[in-house]
Amino acid sequence: MKAIEVPEIDGAYLFVPTPHVDERGFFCRTFDADVVRSVGLDPGAFLQDSVSRSVRGVLRGLHLRAGGGEAKLVRCSHGRIFDVVVDLRPDSPTHRGVASFELSGETQVTLYIPAGCAHGFQVLTETADTSYRIDRPHDPAEDVTIAFDDPELAIPWPLPVTSMSQRDREAPTLDEALKRKER
Repeated sequence: MKAIEVPEIDGAYLFVPTPHVDERGFFCRTFDADVVRSVGLDPGAFLQDSVSRSVRGVLRGLHLRAGGGEAKLVRCSHGRIFDVVVDLRPDSPTHRGVASFELSGETQVTLYIPAGCAHGFQVLTETADTSYRIDRPHDPAEDVTIAFDDPELAIPWPLPVTSMSQRDREAPTLDEALKRKER
C-alpha cells in the first residue's frame, strides 16, 4: 500500500493498495496503520466505521460537519462511485479547491478527507457500497449540507441524479451553508 498526496486538497491522500489477484478473485489490505502513520495521521484516531449501499445515479452530499469537523477515510468496497471533496478550511492553501475521483471495488483505493472538507459522491454502477472510517462519533446537530449543484462549485456530476435525501435536495448554496455553519 502506498499513500499519494491529492494536490487540489491540502492534507488529503489516496491510499492505494496492492491487490493480490488469482483465479479465486483478489485479496488486499484496505487499511495499514504504518502507511497512515507515515503521512502524519494517527491511525488510532478513527472511532467509527459505517457503510452505505446505493443504486446507480444516487447522489449523497455534499456533507460537512460544523465545529471541529470530522476526518474520514472513504472507500468504495463494491461497485464504482464518483467521489468529490471540497476544501472549506479558511486557512488552507487549497481553500475552496475541488477534487474528484472514481473509487471502485476493483481498486479498493481509500481516500483520506481532512476535517473541514465537504464530501459527496454519486453511484456509477447498478449498486455500490461505500465504507467510511470517521474520527469522531456522529452528532446530527453538527450536520451541514451544501447544494450538490451549487454554481460556484460547478461539480461535473457524471449522471442524472436518480435519487437523493430530502435534506440533500433542499440543501442551501455553499455561501448560505457556510454562514449557517459559523452560527
